[in-house]
Amino acid sequence: MRRLWLASAALWHRELIRFWREKARVAGYVGSPLIFWLVVGAGFGDLSFFFPGALVLTVMFSAVFSTMSIIEDRREGFLLSVLVSPAPRSAIVFGKAKGSATLAWIQGMIFLAFAPLAGFHPSPLQLAAAAGAVFLLAFTFSLLGFWIAWQTESSQGFHAIMNLLLFPLWLVSGAVFSPAGAHPWVRALMAANPLTYGLALLRRSLEANPPAGTPAVALSLGVSLTVAACLLVACLAAVRKPSRRNAA
Repeated sequence: MRRLWLASAALWHRELIRFWREKARVAGYVGSPLIFWLVVGAGFGDLSFFFPGALVLTVMFSAVFSTMSIIEDRREGFLLSVLVSPAPRSAIVFGKAKGSATLAWIQGMIFLAFAPLAGFHPSPLQLAAAAGAVFLLAFTFSLLGFWIAWQTESSQGFHAIMNLLLFPLWLVSGAVFSPAGAHPWVRALMAANPLTYGLALLRRSLEANPPAGTPAVALSLGVSLTVAACLLVACLAAVRKPSRRNAA
């Protein structure tokens, strides 16, 4: 157990160092959703409705694309040195996921600082709840990115898969339109979309009166934790499975 936490802490620290060496990532992952929120929100005349969705977009892309470093580590040989070390393979999952989630959480909190521009003035308790929801989203998408990256051979392939997956998830999560006003078949997709419940947690932590059809806190928290647990199990199973490609 000691080897697990020491190795995962070392990998977590390495992710933070790599991030601070590439500060342009902050501008990219925070700036793009911020511009999107301002343009779309102003166009529809409702900055408050689009703010939680833009925040989720920031966290989602930061968490997922931070895990792309797994592909780079494999190509550079660093992953091989970790795999043959005495540390358990599960340390790779915890270290990479914690590192990516921490970075995404920090960028999410930077975006959250613009909440007053959307008309939100959260109390300390609401702010704590929002920060918790952001971290849960960040950790979940870090695990998703890890699972995909572990099985992907190139950065280009990873980008293609994640772009194909992330945008549909985000579009039918309630970020762009509320469930109450959607067509029945779209509402069914939204109910089956795990991101709907993560976004609902964030909305209910910021808004006193969220849009009609927003899932309840208990249901949203239960679904979000279940999805994160399932992805964690999938990642642990993936790293424990022998693979010549990841050892190369």
